[in-house]
Amino acid sequence: MSALTTPVIEPGGSIRDGGKSSWRRAAAVVVALLIGLSGLLFPTGAQAAGLGTGFGNSPAGHLGSYIAESDGRVVYCLDSTIGSPLGLYTSGPMTVTSLTDYGGRKLSDSELAQINYVLAKWGNSSDPRTTAAVQLFLWNIADSTYVGDAHWLELVPAGDRGAVVANKNAMQSEAAANATTAADLQLAISMQDQYTGTLTVSMRPSTMSGSVSLTNATFEDGSTSKAVGPGSYRILGTPPSGAPSYKVSGSGAYSGAGIGARVDLYETPGAQRLLAAGTPGSVTANAESPLIELDFQPVIGTQVASRYVQEGDAFVDELMVETTGRGDWIVLDGAPVKLTAKGTLYGPYDEQPQQSKDVPEGAPVAGTETLVLDQGVGTYASSGETKAPESGFYTWVWEIDKAEQGDAAKYIRDSFRDEFGRVNETHVTPFQPEAVSKSDARHAAPGDTVTDTITVSSSNGAWLKMDGEFIPVVFTGTAYQVPGAMPPAEQDGVPEDAVARGEVEVTADGPGVYTSPGVQFPGPGFVTWVWEVRLDRQPEEYRPYIANDWADRYGIPVETTSVRWPAEVKSEVREYNVHLNGRAFDDIILSGFPDDHGEFQGDGYWEADVDVVEHVVYGPFASDTELTDDLDLESAPVLTELTTPARNGTYRLGFTDEDRIQPDKPGYYVVVSSFVGDDRVLPFRSSPADQYERFFVPPAPKHPKVEVRTQAQPEAWVGEDFSDTAYVSGDGVPEDGYLVFRAYGPFDAPPAKDGEGDPFFTSEQIPVNGPGEYNSGPTRVDRPGVVYWVETLYGPDDEILAEGYIGAPGESTVVKKRSGSTPPDLAVTGAEDWILPAGLIALATTAAGGALLFGRRLAQRREEAGYIREEDLVTGEQAIKLLTEQAPETGTDTNTDK
Repeated sequence: MSALTTPVIEPGGSIRDGGKSSWRRAAAVVVALLIGLSGLLFPTGAQAAGLGTGFGNSPAGHLGSYIAESDGRVVYCLDSTIGSPLGLYTSGPMTVTSLTDYGGRKLSDSELAQINYVLAKWGNSSDPRTTAAVQLFLWNIADSTYVGDAHWLELVPAGDRGAVVANKNAMQSEAAANATTAADLQLAISMQDQYTGTLTVSMRPSTMSGSVSLTNATFEDGSTSKAVGPGSYRILGTPPSGAPSYKVSGSGAYSGAGIGARVDLYETPGAQRLLAAGTPGSVTANAESPLIELDFQPVIGTQVASRYVQEGDAFVDELMVETTGRGDWIVLDGAPVKLTAKGTLYGPYDEQPQQSKDVPEGAPVAGTETLVLDQGVGTYASSGETKAPESGFYTWVWEIDKAEQGDAAKYIRDSFRDEFGRVNETHVTPFQPEAVSKSDARHAAPGDTVTDTITVSSSNGAWLKMDGEFIPVVFTGTAYQVPGAMPPAEQDGVPEDAVARGEVEVTADGPGVYTSPGVQFPGPGFVTWVWEVRLDRQPEEYRPYIANDWADRYGIPVETTSVRWPAEVKSEVREYNVHLNGRAFDDIILSGFPDDHGEFQGDGYWEADVDVVEHVVYGPFASDTELTDDLDLESAPVLTELTTPARNGTYRLGFTDEDRIQPDKPGYYVVVSSFVGDDRVLPFRSSPADQYERFFVPPAPKHPKVEVRTQAQPEAWVGEDFSDTAYVSGDGVPEDGYLVFRAYGPFDAPPAKDGEGDPFFTSEQIPVNGPGEYNSGPTRVDRPGVVYWVETLYGPDDEILAEGYIGAPGESTVVKKRSGSTPPDLAVTGAEDWILPAGLIALATTAAGGALLFGRRLAQRREEAGYIREEDLVTGEQAIKLLTEQAPETGTDTNTDK
């Protein structure tokens, strides 16, 4: 910058002299030029100011900033036509709020404010295009003697001139718009609710810097003090804990360079004055919200003190009382506001109820409790007044009803109610599974396998469920052999001397009826079941839901089975053959009864012992073939009925008049012993087929009245007819009798005793109306061999009057196969020496009415076993002679003397 000349830059770049300046201006220019030249040509040792950033820096002048000696600040020339301060002492700075230019014009406050604004904003730049523009701006606004920019732009390189001019123009526009003579700061606080609000900051100029501090609030980032510019900012109220109300306040302090109508002035006597931006200006402001009434939202979280509560024990719930959302529990006069909470315990349910916001309609209520919340936030416990009445799931629901809080209602935001069915708010009262059992067999025999039927249920309420399914329970059943032979006495606990016969398990998947696996009962006596529920036998995850171990009583009658004693009878009639109206004798041996049988008188469930064994003599029967196991004893004839005690021992029947066995009719008889059974002993009955219990009474001898002689056709060819003829005579021939002929064979050799098999031919019943000749009718065979005929004469009541036998003389036909035209040999009948068992002869003799008794019982047994002694055998001729000599008196068959 130079104050030596005031040239005017013409449009063509030439400098013209105005020519119109006064002598004073001309003189000033000359003086300034001389002073400037003196500074350049004759420098001194003490410089008031140094050159700063700018253009020129030559004898032609300097356009830009200077550096003040006194404080080193960047300064600019105020007076464009006054001599340079270079080399001269410069004083200052001094802040002034009023300034007159070299031409005598007082600058306005607005002008001073614009100068202050521009010097503060751009004065310290290191860019010569900026510092040159600042200097031009200053002369244009503050020096009324300034003649324009053209001359000074000559000092700027052509390439930078446009930038310098643009910078200056921008400074003029911005300063005019933003410079202010005095700073202004406004704060405002508005609350949208109890905790959310807005801080509004407005200031002039907007370039000021500073911060706002909040009381009882924070900015969104959590800070209470923050540097903010003009604008609106969200704030969050932070009232003192427990306060029923509060206010939010804010205070701001801002400052900024270039604010206000003031600058710092540096003076150099006899030279130009220098200017710098004035000291920064500051401003403060405060704001406060209206009084904000507070409330809070109490909530209750609970955890049952004990998940599992036994029947009869107290339900205790632990409450964790807190607040939710904004707002602490309000404190009045040093104490938390008192609230009242009500808890309702719903149940029982058979499984965990479904969680829901609302309580289901009709939910059962087990109890209610009221709790005063006088400690504010913290842990509380219900009183335990409600006791567990039965098994089930019980769930708490707690609520704080705002309408029930009285004066404290205004301090809580809203009512609170817990959700229904939360697991951690649910107690479980375990169920007690029990069983009522009944043995599936009142009676059993040794070795039988017996099952038990149990009806299971919960004795203290519902059988609990998990996930919709009944909790499975394992029942353990043990079958105990009762000591002794008497029924067990019902009692708690199992006697030490009871013997376990078997243990079974039944898994019950809910209440109902179940059948156990079977247990084999090996020996006689009483066996009783005892059922148990053992916690240690249950799956671990189910044990907490089952109340306790359980066992039913020992010896319950319906849980007991009598494995009845298998008593038996052994007996033997002493004589097999008993004459008519004679006496029979029987030895009876009873065994297998309990030693004390006959003493038990019954106990109301088990019947008394039956102390009688019946011995019935059945007969007479026409043949011993009727004496079979399936003989119908209901319709069988009875000779006599005898009894003995049902106790072990030997009893002899028939020896006294009271128990005599005296048959009065001929025939076969059998003694059948039977016991009807009782609750301790199995029933039994001896078999009618028992040969040791039979005896035979032969008929009284009779004079012969009927004679039957037979003659079979001696021989025949295969495929041709042959027959048998019977000759019936005597004065006892019935008029309404009949004959039946039977043919056996053909045989290659005489058949063994009882080996003839079934007849291949049986004639029709041929009526016999008196003595005469009767023919069997024709038959034939398809192969050769010997055919044996047996004729039987029946009376009108089907009684056998006469009967032949296999091999009787004249009662065989030899059947031969035809060979060419040779006639067959004559048959030999009844002459072969084939061996007939003596027993067979005796059988034929008996059928004819006689009775040849071959020994007593030993002989009978041997014969039944198929054993025949050599001395018992006879030849065919011997048999004929024997039959001839022992012809029966009651009836005669000339072919079959029996």
